[in-house]
Amino acid sequence: MNDDTYDVHAIRYGRVDRTAAENFLGPCACDGPMPMDYFVWVVANRQRTVVVDTGFGPDQARLRGRTITRPVPDGLRAVGVDPSEVDDVVLTHLHYDHAGNLGLFDHATFHVQEREVHFAVGPAMTDPGRSSAYVPDDLAALVHLVHGRRVHFCGPDEELFPGISVHLVGGHTAGTQVIRVRTAGGPLLLASDAAHFYANMQQRRVFAVTHDPEQLLDAYARRLPGLVDSPEDIVPGHDPLVLHHYPTAKPHLDGWVAQLSAGFRVRSDER
Repeated sequence: MNDDTYDVHAIRYGRVDRTAAENFLGPCACDGPMPMDYFVWVVANRQRTVVVDTGFGPDQARLRGRTITRPVPDGLRAVGVDPSEVDDVVLTHLHYDHAGNLGLFDHATFHVQEREVHFAVGPAMTDPGRSSAYVPDDLAALVHLVHGRRVHFCGPDEELFPGISVHLVGGHTAGTQVIRVRTAGGPLLLASDAAHFYANMQQRRVFAVTHDPEQLLDAYARRLPGLVDSPEDIVPGHDPLVLHHYPTAKPHLDGWVAQLSAGFRVRSDER
């Protein structure tokens, strides 16, 4: 593996049962179960390890009726990552399920969009519909990190390291960013909540919690596909199908950790 190509793992740490109608903004004729999985991601090669998003812990799980399937630290260690030794963490945005557990990474630099920080602590938070997905204690922890010189405010299109770049998309929140990673098989896009499910992109329907629907629809049509070679290279942030479309990292990690850099696969029941 070259110094600018990476292995990428998706680590499932939680889930919640939902219906399809709950997952889309506006009227929806859809029905039936459509659960959400919760993931963090690890991008690594022999030179560096980058964690993407940090998940939530047991307090938020209890408060919000979510189930932690395996704690985030266990998932990281399952792929050989000690959180206390991680140098860099990318936060795609600051919702509770993406920016909790910051204290696990006790010397990392956190990479976040300036627009997201302004949004998360500014006038938009007077709207309960926008503020409910943020945790004030998580935001306070980030402010302490800013003052500790441990936050890097990313540019709208910035290469953080050779083969790893971030791209401001917005839509879901004002400062949502996606991560483009060079793998041996080509570029891979960790969409996080720019696309919760494959269905968001396929049906051009946005998730129920969305700051700017038109911006997100434009991302589905142009912005996200423009960053990869194929739509199959876009990995949604909460879709249980991710664990079916990518091989298990190791046999004992089945249903827990997928190796995204091994490539998308079509299951036999989808042919």
